[in-house]
This record gives sequence, structure tokens and C-alpha cells, in this order.
Amino acid sequence: MNCRGLFVIVAAASLCGCAQSLAPAPPPNQTLPNVTGTQGVRPEVSRRLSSALSSKIDHVVIIVQENRTVNDLFNAFPGAMTVRTAKNSFGQTVQLRPIPLTAPYDISHRHDAFTTEFDNGKGDGFNLVQSGCRKGAHCPPKGLRAYGYVPKAEVLPYYVMAGRYTFANHMFQTNQGPSFPAHQYLVSGTSTIADGSPLRASENPLTPTHHSTGGCDSPSGSTVVLIDPQGNETQTAPPCFDRNSLMALIDNQPDLSWHYYQNHLGPGLWMAPAAVLPIYQSKYFATDVVAPPSQILKDIGKGYLANVTWVTPTGKASDHPNSTNGTGPAWVASVVNKIGESKFWDTTAIFVTWDDWGGWYDPMIPTVYNSYELGFRVPLIVISPYAKLHYISSKAHEFGSILKFTEKTFGLPSLGTTDVRADDLADCFNFSGPPHKFVPIPSPLGERYFLNQPATNDEPDDY
Repeated sequence: MNCRGLFVIVAAASLCGCAQSLAPAPPPNQTLPNVTGTQGVRPEVSRRLSSALSSKIDHVVIIVQENRTVNDLFNAFPGAMTVRTAKNSFGQTVQLRPIPLTAPYDISHRHDAFTTEFDNGKGDGFNLVQSGCRKGAHCPPKGLRAYGYVPKAEVLPYYVMAGRYTFANHMFQTNQGPSFPAHQYLVSGTSTIADGSPLRASENPLTPTHHSTGGCDSPSGSTVVLIDPQGNETQTAPPCFDRNSLMALIDNQPDLSWHYYQNHLGPGLWMAPAAVLPIYQSKYFATDVVAPPSQILKDIGKGYLANVTWVTPTGKASDHPNSTNGTGPAWVASVVNKIGESKFWDTTAIFVTWDDWGGWYDPMIPTVYNSYELGFRVPLIVISPYAKLHYISSKAHEFGSILKFTEKTFGLPSLGTTDVRADDLADCFNFSGPPHKFVPIPSPLGERYFLNQPATNDEPDDY
């Protein structure tokens, strides 16, 4: 077993730390064993291209949280363009109410929930979607559950990050559906089932026992619902897709590296690399996909940060309604603080976003390009020593914008998907001056809390 490169990555229990990491991939639909290995570990290498968007960025970190709109999570944030009243399908005015981050209910965020809430551009169907209330919990009436906002005091670290750096008030979820396809868009700019196919995954996959799952390592018989260009959702396919991805573009460059930190090993809705067959079968999959998410804190502490990094949460730290314990803002702050206080700060761009809108009300009507794009607004915070300070970006962004920024930064070719039409987030940065000094984000919980949490498979089944 060999840990090679300029920096040691914590990927093997004996020689390189204790992170869980995946072994070379078995054929699709076979369960992946929880084993460790270091084959294929690549060093983080400084790559600064004169042709790139910025010659000052060597690291892009994409932090993905769960199921919130701008109006729900940043309702008191100046410049966020939020409201506290809405019109429902009956033409009645509804007062939004404060709902804790730990709300004991989940609102449907399937594609049919989007179309119901969107209501052909009227945006008045949020009282009509389904929702599920935890047994024994006190929940608002069904027709009022989507009309809520999180009190500012519960998410103060987010407000500090958004207020100090750049907050995007026109960031839209690219797809009109739940977590599994959304995470595919965050790595491929699409959820198509194969390069050149018109069919895209539109829902969360299900196992034969009807539990949510996903990936090439899903149990045999697992399927995901597909959507065609006409909007029909009558076909299904295994949740394993033979298409391009940002990871593949990076793998084609010997001096670039990627890492994907996730809640657990094996099939799951947020485990995007495992659903992309060329990556799942790649020699690097065993070391570039790592669990648990807190391993990033250890890796940075040991001097390693890949050129492109995705960080997905545990269920408890996810902000996902009816699943989170409210530690999401502190979790994100711990990652940002770890980067900010490391040698990587001066060369890093951090994007904090949420994978889907979670069914929550938002007043901004998205542009609809086709049968599955765009969805409602989700928050985006841009954090970097070169991010514009105290800035509100009102340009239209989507998930492809993050991919496009990354492609331009590292001189990568376009994926040819939604990154083509997306902007590159250039308005969020100012690279002409020196890097801003990092000031730690105040947080009620530090990294020690997250490092001490036991590894669990607590990813929720999406409603």
C-alpha cells in the first residue's frame, strides 16, 4: 500500500489515517464492501493557467446542503428579495410563519410537486402539495406547511458568511425535482441516463422494497423514474448512468485531483459519483470518494485539499426538514473555518449551495427552459479571499454556473450540458487586488464536535 504525492491524504486505516474509502468498483448492482485503499491517490498540485478564469485559484470547494429556498432560509437577509406573505391557489393571502430549522415535517419536492407549486408560472400552488408530519409531532395544517421561514437566530453562521462575502439572490436549482437528480446536476450539469440520450432521471430511485437509494451499487432491481423532452414520466431505468462528468474531465488531467466527501459508503441519494458509471469503474473511485464528511477536516489538517472538492453532509447536519438536528450552519462553518485558517485559503473558492428547494415557498418564478429545467431558487454563498465583500449578486445563476467556473478556472473543456448556457459567476469575484484576510465564522459548535460524531447511515428518505 502506497501513499504517494506531495501531501498525505487520509485514506487508508493503517498508513494514511482512518477515513472510509471505496475499493475498485464491482459490476453494477453489486453491493460495495466497506474497505479501504490508497491505490490511485493523487497529490493536490498547483495549476495556474493564464487562460483560466483566474490565475489565483487552485482549489474549488462545493459544499452542498439540503432542501431550502432563499425565502425559507434567508428571509431576514438584506437584499435576498424575500417576502412574508403569499397568494395560494384560492387567491387568498397567506402569512408565512417562523418554522424551526428542525421542522418535524417534510414537504414533497418531487417533480410533480414542482409543477403543482409552479402552476404554469403563477407560483400559487404551494398549499396543494403533499407533506408528511412526524408521528406525534405538532405540525401546521397541510395547506400551510410550505409557507414558512427559518428564524435568523437559528442560522446565524449562514447570515455571517452571506453578509461578509457574496450572496446570490438569483440562484436557481437547475432541475425541477428532488435530491438524487439534483446531485447529478452538480457533477454533470444534467441527469441524463447516457451521453446523447434525451431521457433524464427525474426522481429519487427506489429499491424493490421501496426505500430511496441510488447508484451503480444499488441493489438489483432498483429503478429511477425518467422524464422525456415532452414531460412524460412513464419510463424507468437503473440508477447507473454512462455519461460525462466534471470528475471525468479532471481525471483526464494528470496534474489535477478531485475528492467527494459523503455521509457513508454504498448506495444513496447524495452519493453522486457512484451513479456515473465511468467514474464508478475508475481506478480513482476507491480513493476519491471518502466517508464520513468530517474527514475533510482531518485531510486539510494534514495538508491535503484536492483541486476540486464536493462536500455533502450527514443527515443530521444536512438542513433537511424532519431529519436535521439543526447543526447544519455549524457544520458548514467548521469546513469554511478549517479552509480559512489553513494554507489553502489564499487559493480557494468555496461555493455553499442547497441541492433542491424542499417544497418551501419562494416568490421568484424561475425561467422554464424545457420539461425539467429550471427549478425554484436555492441559496448560494460565494466565499473566497477574492469574493466581493458584502455583495449581492443579482445575475441569474444555476448549478451549471458552478461547473462553468470550475471548468474555466482549470482550463477544462465544457461538459456540453447546462454549463453551456450558465454564467460563470465572474461577477462574484474581484481578482485584481490582494486576497482578503480570513476572519473565522462564529459558530456554536467547532470541528471537534463533528469529528467526534459516530459514522452513521442517517441519510433520509426524501418525501
